[in-house]
Amino acid sequence: MKQFTTGDALKIRLRTCSSTIIWTLLLAASVANAQAAPGVTNFVRDTVKPLEYGVFLQGGFGVTEDRGGFKFMMVGAQGGKVLTSTRGPGLLRGNFEYAVQVMPFWQSYTPVMQRQNCLPVAGTNGQTVYCSNYFNVGGTFTGASITPVIFRWNFAGTRRLVPWAQGAGGLLWTNHKYPAYGGPPSYAPGSTVTGDPGSYVNNSSSANTSVWNFTPQFGVGAHYFLRPNRSIDFAANAIHISSASLGDRNPGVNASVQFSLGYTWWK
Repeated sequence: MKQFTTGDALKIRLRTCSSTIIWTLLLAASVANAQAAPGVTNFVRDTVKPLEYGVFLQGGFGVTEDRGGFKFMMVGAQGGKVLTSTRGPGLLRGNFEYAVQVMPFWQSYTPVMQRQNCLPVAGTNGQTVYCSNYFNVGGTFTGASITPVIFRWNFAGTRRLVPWAQGAGGLLWTNHKYPAYGGPPSYAPGSTVTGDPGSYVNNSSSANTSVWNFTPQFGVGAHYFLRPNRSIDFAANAIHISSASLGDRNPGVNASVQFSLGYTWWK
């Protein structure tokens, strides 16, 4: 019988929370669709296919057990184009949009940990292992990110409110290999040390992680129109960060929750 872990409970809570948000947005879209004043419509109801561009501020935190101390902050710009007219039945009625996000400022604030590098040196009496003093790793990482693939479904709403849901994938670059990892000593290539779980390249504070990571994600949000061609935007995204094993180690950030506030112009 499989043991029920804290991680399992967290995954269930995240799935439940995501499902609740999605169904709440769908219900709000359905009620809004029924109550909107005749002749007063947003771009989804008008079945037009506008272009959007805007700016946003985003921040959040890690939610898995060993990433709870991770925090995120970023500033970016977004552009998108509605590609279809309004279609679909009932709760799903809306249109399809393709969008891109660019974040020239990206930061992650991580806990400071300790590491130790070890190097085996061959001698007349066999192999001797020399280890460095312990040193700190982690802290603040700065970088840039692009999300070139955003598939968004805009639901029909009121004359002011347009809920949406999206799936997306992006790429992240950081000025140091991200994330760093701590714990027991890490050893140089070819070393064999009693108790060592493996042999790792170990030339930096992050060893063989990577400055490149991928960011698959899912999000929900809404546009609130101040006037026909201006909106304030709210969003919540679940983002996974992983190097896809570009380095020998891939500690990653299995799950983070990030919230954004933005402003959009429509043409």
